[in-house]
Amino acid sequence: MSRPFLIIQLRPEDVTAESELQAICQYGQLAEQDYVRIRAEQSGLPVINLADYSGIIVGGSPFDVTTPEAEKSAIQIQLEQQFNTLFDQIMAQDFPFLGCCSGNGLLGNYLSTPMSREFGESVGCKPVTMTEAGRRDPLLETLPETIHVLLGHKEACDEVPEGATLLLAGTDCPIQMFRVKNNIYATQFHPEGDEEGFALRIRVYQHHGYFRPEEAEQLITQLAGFDISHAQSILRRFVMRYQA
Repeated sequence: MSRPFLIIQLRPEDVTAESELQAICQYGQLAEQDYVRIRAEQSGLPVINLADYSGIIVGGSPFDVTTPEAEKSAIQIQLEQQFNTLFDQIMAQDFPFLGCCSGNGLLGNYLSTPMSREFGESVGCKPVTMTEAGRRDPLLETLPETIHVLLGHKEACDEVPEGATLLLAGTDCPIQMFRVKNNIYATQFHPEGDEEGFALRIRVYQHHGYFRPEEAEQLITQLAGFDISHAQSILRRFVMRYQA
């Protein structure tokens, strides 16, 4: 029997957490027996034995690592410390990891990458372009040179993390996807994103500073008409490559 994937979620709202989980399973083609889920924002991370899993997928969150320490909640501070401990194991084993948006920020922070709000992007669909290394990466090879992705973030890596390889680049936010070693990935965008799920997130997070609240319905309208299937295929490729 295959080892399951570990899906770590960080969304405090049940409705967005459930929607995100459903999307990860849909586009990663994960059945119920194929994953174990942790709602880490509720009680932190337990002790994790990597040998129990095929890989780890981390979703998004309203938590930002660049928030001043005095303004962070106790659970956010706890999670950042626990993720750093988890990353020690992941890096030592080059263990399969895919961090999406917040997962990207946590990994970048662990790698001591300068991070700020200079390259934040409002919620929407944006084109990202393959680097030379991206064309050769197993999660991206054969995809078009430019693909459309769904995103929305207040912070980002200011530069490529030390020792990492840039795979996808954007115009407004240069660091959109990178790989560390051979098996550790991070995306600034949401490969699990789809129009329905993002419409839900826009309504739930409209007062969280990602955009002006009065823009919410216009942003939802602007989600339509883009082919985001290539971005979604990254999740399935990750699962297919590492399912063991």
